[in-house]
Amino acid sequence: MIRKVVIPAAGLGTRFLPATKAIPKEMLPIVDVPLIQVVVEEAVACGIDQVVIITGRGKDAIADHFDISFELEEVLARRGKDDLVRELRRIATLAEVVLVRQGEAKGLGHAVLCAHRVVGDEPFAVVLPDDIVDAETPCLKQLIDLHESHGGGVVALEKMPRERLSSYGIADVASSPAPRTHKLCGLVEKPPVDRAPSDLAIIGRYILPPDVFAHLDRIAAAKSESGGEIQLTDALHALAKEGKMWGLEFLGQRFDMGTPAGFLGANLTFAMKRAPLRAALAPMFEKMAK
Repeated sequence: MIRKVVIPAAGLGTRFLPATKAIPKEMLPIVDVPLIQVVVEEAVACGIDQVVIITGRGKDAIADHFDISFELEEVLARRGKDDLVRELRRIATLAEVVLVRQGEAKGLGHAVLCAHRVVGDEPFAVVLPDDIVDAETPCLKQLIDLHESHGGGVVALEKMPRERLSSYGIADVASSPAPRTHKLCGLVEKPPVDRAPSDLAIIGRYILPPDVFAHLDRIAAAKSESGGEIQLTDALHALAKEGKMWGLEFLGQRFDMGTPAGFLGANLTFAMKRAPLRAALAPMFEKMAK
């Protein structure tokens, strides 16, 4: 059973400057819920009860968000806003949240490696706040189900237009025993378009076996002199060569939170799920369409 999730959140969020100059990108809201809470709630909905957040300098707001704020709760209680008090307490008790400091940003593989001592020797999930998925069954739950039936590691896959393949890690498929399910023989990080092994891109949801850490340690040792980034894709490629990796074309709509268009699209999609907001926004959309 998958009980732990690693959420890398140490990036600088430069694509959202100046908004992220003083605010962690992970605290930007989807309507009124921070990105980091959206992905934590996805994990909790999948039965996960320990959340390991990899942070860095300037990320104290993330820790504060999942902490109890007695002063704020007291003010709200005095004003009779008991519903808000309950909501804040719910957020603070969603899961056991462990914060691990990544002293130096050296790639996604390094961020995952930082979680080794907390994760220990068991399979675990990795969720990137850069990808928000609107799905009837949480994207991470779809991966967990495949892991429980087939074992090994699982990555979420999405078909990409040819011109965008060089921006993603791409799956090399060995076989496809069931619809949307692929046995992987390798993964390639951001290949040139003409060398991409498929049109299936890896997006930010993973189930990983504990032996991924041995591969990450080996890669880190090899990179120690050159100072290059430690890529998670390289470790997953090694696992795939050992026959331990699966890919799943998930069901749902993904929003790339690394782009303003994806961020705005997610906000509009989730806002329209709320009846009061839908009623308020509909006339605005009609006016803009004229």
